[in-house]
Amino acid sequence: MTPQIALPVLIPLFAGALSLVFWRSRTMQRLIAVGGTVGLLVTGIWLLMTVNRDGIQVMQMGGWPAPFGISLVADLLGALMVVLTGIIGLAVALFSLASVGRGHQDYGYFPLMHLLLAGVAGAFLTGDIFNLYVWFEVMLVASFALLILGSEKPQMEGAIKYVTLNLVSSVLFLVAVGLLYGMVGTLNMADIARRLATLDDTGMVDVLAMMFMVAFGIKAAAFPLFFWLPASYHTPPVAVSALFAGLLTKVGVYALFRVFTLIFHHSPGYTHEILLWGAALTMLCGVLGAAAQFEFRRILSFHIVSQIGYMILGLALFTPLAILGGVFYIAHHIIVKTNLFLISGIVQRLRGSYRLETLGGVYREHPWLAVLFLIPALSLAGMPPLSGFLAKFIVIRAGLEAEAYGVTAIALLVGLLTLYSMIKIWNEAFWKAPPGGEAGGEPQREVGQRELWLMGAPAVGLALCTLAIGLQPDALYALAEASAAQLLAPERYIEAVLGVPGGGS
Repeated sequence: MTPQIALPVLIPLFAGALSLVFWRSRTMQRLIAVGGTVGLLVTGIWLLMTVNRDGIQVMQMGGWPAPFGISLVADLLGALMVVLTGIIGLAVALFSLASVGRGHQDYGYFPLMHLLLAGVAGAFLTGDIFNLYVWFEVMLVASFALLILGSEKPQMEGAIKYVTLNLVSSVLFLVAVGLLYGMVGTLNMADIARRLATLDDTGMVDVLAMMFMVAFGIKAAAFPLFFWLPASYHTPPVAVSALFAGLLTKVGVYALFRVFTLIFHHSPGYTHEILLWGAALTMLCGVLGAAAQFEFRRILSFHIVSQIGYMILGLALFTPLAILGGVFYIAHHIIVKTNLFLISGIVQRLRGSYRLETLGGVYREHPWLAVLFLIPALSLAGMPPLSGFLAKFIVIRAGLEAEAYGVTAIALLVGLLTLYSMIKIWNEAFWKAPPGGEAGGEPQREVGQRELWLMGAPAVGLALCTLAIGLQPDALYALAEASAAQLLAPERYIEAVLGVPGGGS
């Protein structure tokens, strides 16, 4: 029994409930937001250190042994994702203190934020396929409520598109879970993997694999059903956009990594070939969509799609180096993409717009902000010595070693087009002179130093993380390498959860 596995789920749930108790006190809600996310980060680090030292950790809820009860399981990938959830949660909580207005706070912004974080952490730690569905639904409810806070027309339009496709994904996921249970008679993922290996009906297993691939692909915003993301992520308050950008699609990617290394790895020549070309089209469609945009957050939203392709490419190649690269890329991207959305919010607060044609002159008036933008922007494009360079290098090298030359060429082209988009934002928002006489070129309102500091501090912290990963990548590389080794040896996961060898019956 390892009780600290449950803490990353229990702490945000408790913080959210406590925020409801202090519904009428904005001060207490703000304090709880920071304290709750600090607690999530600390327990996540504790869990990661425990897993790194002692191996995969398992907690059987209610004392029921697996596979009869619900298992919480923390391997290196799950624990690393919980730490990243804590980092992003804390950064967004601090940013929200200055950027989220009283109206949004009065309608439950902070309790919903905690509920979303609990759903994300639960998805990363559950060892039960049905409970993975439950945590997805928790995230969907919380994210939909956050999307419509304010009830402005663009928000409602984006929220409808967001929830419609995600409900389709949820229905497909639930149907696949039901069919899977009918085949193997269990919902425990380790037990499912053990029992599927003994089945002769590989055709039905392939059908189920495709159902899960489509369901999780929608959640991850992969080709072809990705358009809900750029249609919705630019509509809510920027703190919400940043939280979504960093975490939500990565839960879908995590689910793909978990399911297609633990459960559906019986015929990688079939399923992973589909993942391979899905990754290529995801990269290409996302980056071309970004190149056509002239709104700060819409460009960044399309780039979430394109970068998801690199992560799925690591899974699709299915070699130790490729899985390592996929895990490394996930960690790098969570930090970089959240930071870019936070910086876009600072620019909007100073200039009053996200439209590039109405921006300009930020470099001259706020050179620190321009430098702060360049760090994650160039990292996203894969420029050395930042974190994105090593992430892209590992994935591309894995592609060359696997002789997947066509997809690798697409990955290189997407990197160049990503750099084009970042240069476009730099030139339009930061470098050019502000448009004379236009309202968009003037500050929307005076921004106080305390407010600017609260918004800038999380962005600085995330930029330092990006620099640290790029300049000293050994720690994250070692974690990603060990995570890949665990993912490619599913028998270790099965034995940790069930207490029997992976091939046992």
